[in-house]
Amino acid sequence: MGLTAAQPTPESDAIRLAQAGSASIPLTPISGRSRFKTVLWIGIGLTTLFVFITSEVFLVIDYPMYHAYRLQVIADRDLLIPHTLSGLIALLAGPLQFSSRLRQRHLKFHRVLGRMYVISVFVGALTGIALAGGRPGLPGTAMQAAAWIVCTTAAFLTARNRQIAQHRRWMVRSYAVTLTFISTRVLNLWPLYWSHLGDTLSAVGVIAFTLASLLIVDLAFDWRELTTRRP
Repeated sequence: MGLTAAQPTPESDAIRLAQAGSASIPLTPISGRSRFKTVLWIGIGLTTLFVFITSEVFLVIDYPMYHAYRLQVIADRDLLIPHTLSGLIALLAGPLQFSSRLRQRHLKFHRVLGRMYVISVFVGALTGIALAGGRPGLPGTAMQAAAWIVCTTAAFLTARNRQIAQHRRWMVRSYAVTLTFISTRVLNLWPLYWSHLGDTLSAVGVIAFTLASLLIVDLAFDWRELTTRRP
């Protein structure tokens, strides 16, 4: 006896049409991760704006608590200008580099901007060390600059070797160090922090902020493994 093919029924036709229709309509729900990234970037932007107003604008108007520091900034302007510009480029490049949509649509721009980021990090780190030379804050600045250079170099090498997953991790670490130039200035308006902490303790604070940033990034990378038990 031969086998006969199953005859299609109205119900099976309806199921196939429904499946085909749902496959042709892309569903793009806003995931929790996307919302988190949005909130994170907004928080970083607001923090940067706060630091810009309280540290830079107050410096320009000769805020009394910053007067001695203002004179030091004027004296260091030859190194401070390239240091500030390179740090600003690295800071602004971050959101563009981490945009998946921009990376997918404009890969060449992503690579060019990545090279600019690497150059900016090296210029910013080396001029930062030069600015701190001979001052009590040198250990903190040197450690911060070393972490910045190491993470950025690792990000560059993994990208060149097409180790994309590791490249992304090292770029996040590098940008976390970039953000320490913002986070270490959040408390500038607090007189105890600015006037009484001292250069040595300030250097310790920079080291602590840098290490904490890297630790938080690695905890975020492995959060699922830390909080989920394997079946």
